[in-house]
Amino acid sequence: MSVYKVIDIVGTSPDSWEAAAAAAVAKASTSLRDLRVAEAREFDLTIGSDGSVEAYRVKLAVSFKFED
Repeated sequence: MSVYKVIDIVGTSPDSWEAAAAAAVAKASTSLRDLRVAEAREFDLTIGSDGSVEAYRVKLAVSFKFED
């Protein structure tokens, strides 16, 4: 029997949503052990005054297993 906790995290990147998700998971893995699944739930971006994309953001629901 296993029990998992799910938390929301947000990653950002100037390059892409994929890079934003990868950055979020990489950072979360430094303080959380046994990460299992990350579900991308929301995507947005910030737009500069000149109309260009400044940053991509993705909200992830990340699950990890409780330790015995």
